[in-house]
Order: sequence, then C-alpha cells, then structure tokens
Amino acid sequence: MKYDYLIVGAGLYGATCAYELTNAGKKVLVIDGRNHIGGNCYTEKKDGINIHVYGPHIFHTSNETIWKWINQFIEFNDFILSPIANYNGEYFPLPFNMWTFNKLWGVNTAEQAKEKIASQSNHIGEPINLEEQAIKMVGVDGYEKLIKCYTEKQWRKACHELPKEIIKRLMIRFTYNNNYFDDPYQGIPKGGYTKLFEKLLKHTEVRLGVDYLKDELPEHDKVIYTGPIDKFFGYRYGILEYKTTRFEHAHFTDRADYQGTAIINYTSNAVPYTRIVEHKHFEFANTPTTWVTTEYPIPYKPNETEPYYPVNDLSNNRLYNKYKADADQLNYIHFGGRLGEYKYYDMHHVIESALKYIHKEIGKV
Repeated sequence: MKYDYLIVGAGLYGATCAYELTNAGKKVLVIDGRNHIGGNCYTEKKDGINIHVYGPHIFHTSNETIWKWINQFIEFNDFILSPIANYNGEYFPLPFNMWTFNKLWGVNTAEQAKEKIASQSNHIGEPINLEEQAIKMVGVDGYEKLIKCYTEKQWRKACHELPKEIIKRLMIRFTYNNNYFDDPYQGIPKGGYTKLFEKLLKHTEVRLGVDYLKDELPEHDKVIYTGPIDKFFGYRYGILEYKTTRFEHAHFTDRADYQGTAIINYTSNAVPYTRIVEHKHFEFANTPTTWVTTEYPIPYKPNETEPYYPVNDLSNNRLYNKYKADADQLNYIHFGGRLGEYKYYDMHHVIESALKYIHKEIGKV
C-alpha cells in the first residue's frame, strides 16, 4: 500500500497534521519510535491519577480559533497554574506578582515594587543576556533567590551565557494575581492528554516502535518529520543543544496528598532537582494515594537522552540555519514542531504551526 503522507512522530504536531490530512481524504501513516502516542504530552493513568510522564503540560492560549479547534476533541477542566517556589525552605508565590514582591521586600503597592526593582537594576542598560534581563525585570533579590540557581540547574549553563529571550517568557505582574498565564483559555484535558491523542489519531493508521532512520518503511509520497533536524542529517554540521530532564516517579500509598499543590520549584542549589510535581492536583483527583515526579536536569546526549527544549542561543541558531538550508532543498519532506523547527514552542503554537502548514498543503482557507 502506498501512502500520501508518512508522518514521523505521534506528538502534537504530527497528530494535528494526521487528523487534518485524514479528514481531507489523504492516506496517512503515523510512525513513532516510542511505544505510545502523544509524544511528550503522554499521560499514563495509575491509581486513578493521570501522570504527566514527561513533565506537566498545561494548555493555554489567547487564540480563540485554536481553543475551539482543540475543544472539538476533548473537554478541558478549569485548572489554573499557580506554582510555588521553595528557596531554602522559604516559600514564594509564582509567577512574580505583588504577593512575591511583598514576601521579598515587604512592599505593598506596585509603585513601591517598581521603585525597588529600579534601584537594584539601574546599573544595567540594554540587557545582553538572561542574567541582565532577569535583574532588569525583578531586581537583584528576585533574580538571586528565584531565578539564578533554578535556571542554571535547568539549562546547565550560567545565566550570563543564556539568551535573554528565554526569561522574557516569564510573567511579571504588579497586581495580587497568582495566575501564571494571561491567556483567557487554560486547563487540562479531562481524563488526560492521551485521550486527546486517541481522538486525533482515531481514523489514522499508527505504527509504534518504528525508527524512521533505520527501519524499512512502506511506499509514500511525502514525509512530515517531527524529530530532531540535526539527527535527520546525521549531525553533519554538529549537534544542536537541548535542555533535557530525568523524571523520577514515586507512588505514595500512605498519604492522599504530598505537597498540597501541583508544582513546587526548588530555586536554590541546596537540592539537585528543579521541581516536584504532584499530578492529582491537575485534575483535582480524589484518591487515597498520590503520585509525584521529581525532575532532575541532565546533560543532553543524542540517541541517549530525550531532547525537550531547544537552547536558542546565537551559536545553536546559526547551526540550525545550516540544517534548515539543507532541509529547504528537499521537496518531499517537511520539518515541523519543536524539534523539526528548533523552536521553543508552547502547545498552542505547535497546533497553530501544524494547521498553517496543512491548510496550505491541502488548499484549505
């Protein structure tokens, strides 16, 4: 059998493309090297709790079109992300807001907080790296306690070596509002993300445990490739860097609650991990036991560790552009998603990018 499209990767980009193409009458085969669908969004249900196996994913968007598109497959709950930071046993609310600034400095108004930040950052002109950008945003105290060590653990680089764009994603509020996102649409799929992918891929053939670069594949016209672009080209120009993580899952049978909230970030070097996640709080599960995941940053090693977040600094972006130039010469293949495009995408951006490509491909307006 010949397929119109071979999609490499059953994650969000690949599954979105698969749904739209299948719905348009195309013959599609999706393959994935893992033994499950859903990519890094995969959730596994244990003891009545949907575990985010590769770290928590909170869907959020301001794009009403994307929100309506995804809601045709699954219903979302009203989970609001409000993580907590633990700095050597001292707790701070996140994202940065007036509760955080009050805890840092005892200030009560936005004007007082802004004055404090300005007094600690007026020595910095236009920021040239993450460290300077962070100090400009939250002052030296906020940077030292809540950003510096956490970020350096995550990325395994000094903050002054990281691009300032990374920290610009951080929400800063001068109101007493703990909601991590400003987006009007936010939540977790009821029943977990895997249910979403089952709906997306319901009418598409899927083969798991298949390696596109090694295994024999059926005949096909076009390829949508969502794996690492440098791996596709055999790392001919060098290895792109990624932030990656080891997830240590633990089941506590002697208690119904471990930490009282979904996410606690550990922002000092006193511990080697970056955060602890308690999954039941994402869906307000009423269970007698609980599952938690501790996240440890580890070095990225191609073919040994999973690539999660691209390190979009100047040298890596230059390297990516070499691969992209080669990719643009291949008419039969499209590179998409966080790994294929080497972009720090949120989930709604992944869907938006996939829909834009597919609608152009099939001539849909």
